[in-house]
Amino acid sequence: MKNVLCAGVAALIAAIAVPAAAETAWDMSVVWPEGNFHTKNAMKFAETVKDVTKGEVVITVHSGGALGIKGPEGMTAVRDGIVPIADILMSQQVGEAPVLGIETLPYLAPTLQDLALLHKFFRPKIEDVATSMNQKLLYMVPWPGQAVYSPNKIEKIEDLAGLKIRVVDANGHNFFAALGAAPVQMPWGEVVPSLAAGTINGVTTSSSSGVDGAFWEFMKSMSTFNWQASSNIVTVNLDAWNALAPETRKAIEDVSKKLEGEFWLVSRAEDEDKLAILKEKGIAVEAPSPELRAALIERAKPLWDDFKTRVPDAAPYIDAYLKAQK
Repeated sequence: MKNVLCAGVAALIAAIAVPAAAETAWDMSVVWPEGNFHTKNAMKFAETVKDVTKGEVVITVHSGGALGIKGPEGMTAVRDGIVPIADILMSQQVGEAPVLGIETLPYLAPTLQDLALLHKFFRPKIEDVATSMNQKLLYMVPWPGQAVYSPNKIEKIEDLAGLKIRVVDANGHNFFAALGAAPVQMPWGEVVPSLAAGTINGVTTSSSSGVDGAFWEFMKSMSTFNWQASSNIVTVNLDAWNALAPETRKAIEDVSKKLEGEFWLVSRAEDEDKLAILKEKGIAVEAPSPELRAALIERAKPLWDDFKTRVPDAAPYIDAYLKAQK
């Protein structure tokens, strides 16, 4: 009897001493390295979700593609429940939903202000696509403007001739092909190895990724074309989402909306910080001349109509945005 009583007391003490496990644990896939601002945003989101749900939902952020999911596989992985939640580069999902390529059309929305206006019309469609792929959009955050890294300065369009440049999506491929370059579409995880191997000798990406990839080891010049908008989206599998209590979902929705605004400000500050690092490391950072910029935009605009022809359901969102700009 005494042994039974002691065992009962020990079990009670253990139950009090050890906190209850979280009711929901989500592994979050992030392809960017730990120091990237999108990864840091994801970590802050995870911490805040844990706080507002009082530990009911615990998100573990796996950076650097540690879960084995490549960029273009993001939405499919969430849809199929391979991971319950992921930070995803939206423009790489066009294989599943071509309409998601709208914001990467060259010079359609080159500034954060332009992009915010575009999202006013486009975001409901993004949410619809997410729902159709068994997931819910929680928040979306833009990258800093897309620059062009190259071995030498780019002062005129002819300087791009033959440049083997990494691009993210078909819009980038079409644009740089129109400029006379030799674009190669590839996800982030292949960029640095391809630079090292000489498969490519140029990259279009943000200042943030330029620092992530230590591009000063491969190239000498960065031209701030700011030619393309590009956003990451964080989505959660709908089955995992619907398994949460309504009040928990409401708490996460509220914090997602609040943090999204903060994360946009982080993106703007990120560009300034990373440009400074690139300069310190010896990268020559220059803006295109007004003449070059005008020539780039002239080559870009025909691609908008081409895209609307190829992806008819994109046309109403592009047209509404362009009308609102006038």
